[in-house]
Amino acid sequence: MNIFNKVTLQSMKKSRSRTIVTVIGVVLSAAMITAVATFGTSLLNYLVNGSIAKYGGWHVEFLDVDSSFVQERTHDSKVANSAAFENIGYATLEGGKSPEKPYLFIAGFSEEAFDTLPTSLISGRLPENSKEILVPSHVTAKGGVRFKLGDTLSLSVGSRLNGNKNLGQHDPYQTGGESGEDKETLVPKSERTYKVVGICERPSFEEHSAPGYTLITKADPKDQADNFSIFVTLKNPHGVTAYASSTVGAGAYVFNDDVLRFMGASDNKLFNTLLYSVGGILVAIIMIGSIFLIYNSFNISLNERTRQFGILASVGATARQLRNSVLFEGLCIGAVGIPIGIMVGIGSIGLVIPMVAENFGKTFHSTVPLTLSLSVPAIVAATAVSLVTILISAYIPARKAANTPVMENIRQTNEVKTESKAVKTSKFAQRIYGLEGTLALKNFKRNKKRYRSIVLSLTLSVVLFVSGSAFGTTLKRLSEQLIMDMDYDILFTTQVTDDSEMIPLYNKLKTSDGVYESSYQTVYVYTSVIKESDFSNRYREYAGYTTPDETVQLPMDIQFIEDSKYLSFIKELGLSADEYTGQDAKMIAVAKKRIDNNERPSEVFNMFANHSMTFSVAPQTNDKQMMEQGQSINITFVDTYPVDPPPRQSLEQRPYVFMVVAPYSLKENFKSPDTHAEMGLAFLSNNPSQSVAEMEAIIQDTGMMSAYTLYNVHTIVEQYRSLIFVIDVFTYVFVIMISLIAVANVFNTISTNIRLRRRELAMLRSLGMSDRDFNKMMSFECFFYGMRTLLFGIPIAGIISWLIYEGLVAVERIDNFNFVFPWGSMAISVFGVIFIVFITMLYAISKIKKENIIDALRDDLA
Repeated sequence: MNIFNKVTLQSMKKSRSRTIVTVIGVVLSAAMITAVATFGTSLLNYLVNGSIAKYGGWHVEFLDVDSSFVQERTHDSKVANSAAFENIGYATLEGGKSPEKPYLFIAGFSEEAFDTLPTSLISGRLPENSKEILVPSHVTAKGGVRFKLGDTLSLSVGSRLNGNKNLGQHDPYQTGGESGEDKETLVPKSERTYKVVGICERPSFEEHSAPGYTLITKADPKDQADNFSIFVTLKNPHGVTAYASSTVGAGAYVFNDDVLRFMGASDNKLFNTLLYSVGGILVAIIMIGSIFLIYNSFNISLNERTRQFGILASVGATARQLRNSVLFEGLCIGAVGIPIGIMVGIGSIGLVIPMVAENFGKTFHSTVPLTLSLSVPAIVAATAVSLVTILISAYIPARKAANTPVMENIRQTNEVKTESKAVKTSKFAQRIYGLEGTLALKNFKRNKKRYRSIVLSLTLSVVLFVSGSAFGTTLKRLSEQLIMDMDYDILFTTQVTDDSEMIPLYNKLKTSDGVYESSYQTVYVYTSVIKESDFSNRYREYAGYTTPDETVQLPMDIQFIEDSKYLSFIKELGLSADEYTGQDAKMIAVAKKRIDNNERPSEVFNMFANHSMTFSVAPQTNDKQMMEQGQSINITFVDTYPVDPPPRQSLEQRPYVFMVVAPYSLKENFKSPDTHAEMGLAFLSNNPSQSVAEMEAIIQDTGMMSAYTLYNVHTIVEQYRSLIFVIDVFTYVFVIMISLIAVANVFNTISTNIRLRRRELAMLRSLGMSDRDFNKMMSFECFFYGMRTLLFGIPIAGIISWLIYEGLVAVERIDNFNFVFPWGSMAISVFGVIFIVFITMLYAISKIKKENIIDALRDDLA
């Protein structure tokens, strides 16, 4: 070890407090960088494993290949695993309602295929021989043909041909275009009989454009066609594209993009780009904060050793040797801090992941647990980034030390250069602050560089803490509003409005375990003929209506709700039950227009001029108005409706709300053939997941063939809550650790700044400044630090909090959601700033007071 490195180690030992604080800063920096890298690795592995559990671990599927190709892939050195199933053939789906999917496709699974390709059973079991079969549920939902457990299927199984070309599942159904004749033909080859032993979800490997619903049986080794689909898992998934194209040539193959995208091996790199971008931004923020802290530490070290550098340079030390001396100090601190930081980072993520694992499962609907995953490349990268952070922080002051003239270093005249005008204070300030406060203020003006460093560190901490708290609080409020706006936990919707079919189903569904409240409704789409003069002035201005006598046709909804709920709503509004019930009674309606504006709050106004009006309405069928079936209704407008209507999926979205509410007993008066309609069954449940599963079974048993949707709204809300919890945890962990870096920076800067002023402070005490006056002067310095920090930090944090609110509200498009100023986190920040500065000052002053005044005056910090 050369003499310069020995001198550096002695200097570090002499300034233990500064060295320890710098090491702590490096530990925090390395811990945060390691935590970001480790969590990113754990998240990627979680998503990969979750996708494998859902879609299978294969990388590429080769379709319609022969047995020799299967054998070649099995013995291929690049292949880690493979599984194949037999393409037994196609059979016509009798009674199918999807013209683009007219077939049943029979797949004969081997044991390896059952292990490799996930099969999600809804009911029943897997086939155990070649006479049993598994039917996917979307045959019923999409194809309109229902199979039950125990049914026997007799199928004419064959091949699809287009001329002499065999067609497979990768080839969509081919029709004859304008002629209406099929280009392809189905050539039966054998009669097969199967017994339905299970119902499953749609197989994940079945493409949406496939012409056949995939039915799964067990392959018969004694009776196999020479036509297979093989699923290959490669040892190196990043080479899957080149492998597929070179292996099969012009043949058909399909990539498992749902898995490959998380491995970074897919053409769809959007997720990985997003993940690495967010990680890069976090690492950049950490590096900036860390460089700021570590740079200050080395800069302070340089100030302490300025005369030392001057003496070394005067006896022949080169600029390179002085620069390497500072860099050596950085390497020593890194050698201690980085390994500890890496262990702390891994340990902290190891503690956080169990806290959020369950919420991740709810958010991503995954049965695979989120676990800690370590990656050697990620840890090496974190180490490299931490080391680069230290070297950048050390190089800037090292370069300065090497380039400073020798005599300036020896005289120590290069750090504070100021003129009398720069430190001049007004008589008004002297009168307010007194001598002690004036001295504190002059010190700020004399050495603005250190003062700005402390204020910037504290401001960064305040801004991050307040804005992070505002982000979490706003998300929680949005979640609470979303939850409060939900009238139900489960919602069933369908376009079937036949009461003879739906009311018995409703009565069965509401008996599901956990359901404690339920309701039903039907919504018809009607059209009304309205004079332009009947609209409100604001709506005429918005719509551009200028001819009052002309009429317009305006689509509207008529919502029929249970009579008891309608009657209760009438009473809540203070309306007469006699006037608003019965065959020719008045009806209530909501007619509102909303205009969103990015620059000001959303505007909501009434569409019609009068409180009560008579309308001529007619049913709407296939986008046509059936005016011959029209009738007149008397409407009273109100501000809200009692029951939320079902989501408008099949019905056209409108830029306004115009909905009449009527009792269910009047529904038959407005019913007409082919009218656009939607029926909704809503349920509140103590256990929504269990209730939904039971309802699915009930619907299957009733043999309902029409399209329907069953929403578990409660799960959506829980997913939102879980996402907020995860965001909350990582937001606060990140803010706390960044704040710790800022606090360490402030402690280091203030304490060393006080220490560098030992002679100055000792001189003031030697001239007769009492302990009381000395403490008063230092308290003023604390006050100036705190006030300047809050002067900048509070407004910036408030503006960022408001921008976060505006951004979230713009995305969610929520009305009546006001900005709440983060008073709580602001108060914590004010207290935290004052506390940190005060405690640091007390610590530094206690060290100064313990020293002898004569010794401090003699000490030149050499």
